[in-house]
Amino acid sequence: MSVGLAGLRIPASWRWWPLKRAALSISRGSAPDYVEDGPVWAVSQAANQPGGLDWSRARFHAFGGNPANLKGLLRPGDVLINSTGRGTLGRVGYFTGSPDRRVAMADGHVTRVRVRPDVLHPRFAYYYLSSDPFQHYIYSALIVGATNQIELVGERLASAPIPMPPIEEQRRIADLLDAKVAVLDRLSALSLQQLSLMDERLVELCRAMTTGTLRSIDHVETGVPWMPKVASGWALNRVGRVFRTGSGTTPKSSEATYFEGDVPWVNTGDLRDGPVTAVNRRVSRLALREYPTLALYRPGSLIVAMYGATIGRVGMLETEACVNQACCVLSQATLVDTRFAFYWFLSHRSEIIRLASGGGQPNISQDIVRGLRIPAPDLHEQREIVQKIDREWDRAAAMRSALSRRINHLTERRQALITAAVTGQVEVTTAGGMDV
Repeated sequence: MSVGLAGLRIPASWRWWPLKRAALSISRGSAPDYVEDGPVWAVSQAANQPGGLDWSRARFHAFGGNPANLKGLLRPGDVLINSTGRGTLGRVGYFTGSPDRRVAMADGHVTRVRVRPDVLHPRFAYYYLSSDPFQHYIYSALIVGATNQIELVGERLASAPIPMPPIEEQRRIADLLDAKVAVLDRLSALSLQQLSLMDERLVELCRAMTTGTLRSIDHVETGVPWMPKVASGWALNRVGRVFRTGSGTTPKSSEATYFEGDVPWVNTGDLRDGPVTAVNRRVSRLALREYPTLALYRPGSLIVAMYGATIGRVGMLETEACVNQACCVLSQATLVDTRFAFYWFLSHRSEIIRLASGGGQPNISQDIVRGLRIPAPDLHEQREIVQKIDREWDRAAAMRSALSRRINHLTERRQALITAAVTGQVEVTTAGGMDV
């Protein structure tokens, strides 16, 4: 066995090469001149997925025929590595081709590796660059930049070591991984589908129970297009009538003393469709004194995110806290139990979000929240309904946890298979040589 990348051992018959020796080119795209129509489609890192380009998730722009823009054209067998950003940096995809379009890299956020097929099988290169040892190497040796602005350095990537078994052995390894990884990916996809279906069923159940339409056959029309019926005998009150609504603010960020305290300050990112048990930031008593709009809300208050990436998300306060201006707080409930309202908001989130106003940053605003009409039986029945939903929620949480563990196990198994195969830890003679 020979030792190369971070002590990684490979068979004695294999060799370590710098990637640039086995590549025809290692290059990034450049921003194209976008036009309404053109001969080439540009792809960004959003579409670069482990299974290949995901056409449904990316925005593709046609751009003109300037020869300078055609340098980044992709060919089947090109390996793509995301070069910037947290979360997706280092993600590796494989371009299998497109029957109806020419495709190029949109900009410098994606690096294309085009291998020499006589010495390096492109699928072997894809799997090795996807392996855990190489992904760890990316973060330890190949990136530069501050915490929020990290970048994969092309020259360092070009010099990165890659194990080189004989080309025929590379082909057998790639064939084996194609077969085995496909099985694991299908199992992961099925588990994700189960999660999605379970969540959809739970939301529909919650919607039916908070409108009285689950079993009751005696309904009345509401006049609300997205909630057309509720159980006969249920009240239909505006939120502003049965709750006191309020919000908060953000103290001046340049004054550090405002944020050196012990008062929980809830931002929309702290809302997780459940109890608000922890917050990312706190403020001081000085901030409360100097900002009258920074009100303290009691435990049990309901918080709704009014805009931003978490718009419509909800949370129940576990401790006394204040909030920022993106949160609408429902407190001092009268005719509607707060937890009943929590489940009603959660199960009607998508419809409420569609009421949002504004273009670039849709906002559901306090006025919209106050104007919503929430159905409810008497308080005793509301609490019985909440208990039933709680039980369903707990059962779903247990199932969700089990499915998440299964997906994590499949992901770990996938990576272990890839690492074992591309480092020669198994004897690969046929595609059936290693168990999933």
